[in-house]
Amino acid sequence: MSVYIIRAFVGIRGKLAANSAILKRLAGIDHTLLIQGASLRDIYQKLKTLIAPPPPELTLPRRQTCFRP
Repeated sequence: MSVYIIRAFVGIRGKLAANSAILKRLAGIDHTLLIQGASLRDIYQKLKTLIAPPPPELTLPRRQTCFRP
């Protein structure tokens, strides 16, 4: 009966070791995503100002392009 108990504990130890390795890898991925997310947020804020239309006082009046008899 004790062999089954030892096998169970060995199995649990193996699962815990695999679990800790997965958690370390997820922590690394999470850290990378946080850094990249901050960088992307900065880039988006800078591009947003470039994409926005100019204020009305800086635009030239448009000419009509239709035919006038």
